[in-house]
Amino acid sequence: MNPKPLSDSAHISGAESAAYQAGERNRRRILGDAWVDRSKASRNAFTADFQDLITRHAWNDIWGRPALGDKTRRYLVLAMMLGTHAYDEFMLHVRAALDGPEASRLSPDDVKEIILMAAIYCGVPVANHAFGLVAALLRERSLIDGPAGAARPSRG
Repeated sequence: MNPKPLSDSAHISGAESAAYQAGERNRRRILGDAWVDRSKASRNAFTADFQDLITRHAWNDIWGRPALGDKTRRYLVLAMMLGTHAYDEFMLHVRAALDGPEASRLSPDDVKEIILMAAIYCGVPVANHAFGLVAALLRERSLIDGPAGAARPSRG
């Protein structure tokens, strides 16, 4: 039996839904147009259903809820990404938090405090790695001084 070829037809109906459109607006507000445009450009028949799912549910059903607000959600997401060792997603959200709208923007000191909490609740190796990643980003943006290799996570 040959497997059915993947199609993008399920995504097309989802992309037209009100939940998808609201999620798209939230996603752009939190992550920025450039990130969302790159993500959408890399979508294909295999990933389209997943993109639809996260746009409708993560970005609409969760980020669209009024109770916590964007800034609190940023804190929570950063902490949870460290707790699950999801460093790529952590850095995606660090960049978005540093660059986001003023009302929900986090400062480097805010991010530092999150990582310090993670040292206690997620472990020192997690925080060590996170400090290295964020320090490299802050040096890249000329927000901190120091040699390129400073504050890199140790492997030992």
